[in-house]
Amino acid sequence: PRSTLFPYTTLFRSGLAAYAKLGWVPCDKYGESVSKTLEYAYDDWCIAQMAKALGKTDDYEYFTKRADSFTNLYDPSTGVMRPKDSQGKWREPFNPHHWTMGSGGDYTEATAWQYTWYVPQDVPALIALMGGREQFVQKLDSFFSFGGKKLGEYDHGNEPDQQAIYLYCYAGEPWKAAGRLHEVMTSQYGSKPNSLPGNDDCGQMSAWYVLTAIGFYPVCPASGYYVLGSPVVKKAVMRLSNGKTFTMTAKNLSAENIYVQSLRLNGKNWDNPFLPYDQLKNGGTLDFVMGPQPSQWGVNPKIQE
Repeated sequence: PRSTLFPYTTLFRSGLAAYAKLGWVPCDKYGESVSKTLEYAYDDWCIAQMAKALGKTDDYEYFTKRADSFTNLYDPSTGVMRPKDSQGKWREPFNPHHWTMGSGGDYTEATAWQYTWYVPQDVPALIALMGGREQFVQKLDSFFSFGGKKLGEYDHGNEPDQQAIYLYCYAGEPWKAAGRLHEVMTSQYGSKPNSLPGNDDCGQMSAWYVLTAIGFYPVCPASGYYVLGSPVVKKAVMRLSNGKTFTMTAKNLSAENIYVQSLRLNGKNWDNPFLPYDQLKNGGTLDFVMGPQPSQWGVNPKIQE
């Protein structure tokens, strides 16, 4: 049955009716088709969470299923999210490293490689699509080394792939995230008027810096958890809206000591690279111990909503 919320989600959204029917935005009918499909899928997941909170079971199930639409554009032969037309045929010719902008392209100010990582609502499913953790990490490594350039094809100055570094944590290799995070923090930012690496749309460029600096980041903002990274400040005190405080400390932190050796959350050992919001909303402490070499911390990730 059709969702009772469906009519409201089709207003003013280019290609959304076709997306709802086919499971993707067709590239022969609409521009930026891949970007729209991936972003609509995430939007659907967010709507599903709201429906669940409101007790609207049918709507929850409808939008949860539609949130899986990203799987329809994953092309195993190229390993990226690829444009598909209204007949279900892949875009030809196709260059996964070609950067496109505006309605004339299939990606919004990005390449296929940059947008492929945009599945914040279900990273485990993306890992499965790519063949498992080992293959997923290899692909991330290739992404950050493509062309022999610093940070490879990763473009921190634009939004679509800003969460990509943190995806190492989902695959059980948070130390790789730590190295990339510090590389971005030290090379992409500064203290001068032109020190942001791109347009600070809605404050996201500076928000990424602040959150990464204190050691955790919302890869999926509508979820109930943060992804733990590698802090760059030794102490931060957050004053919460309920009057409580949440304090982060990073013992032994230095330019060389960027890898998490151990972590205590509210005084208890915490080996999981995911931080549930429920664990910090009432205040508390997050205490990192840092070191110069990767450790076994965080190698068994488990998302806790």
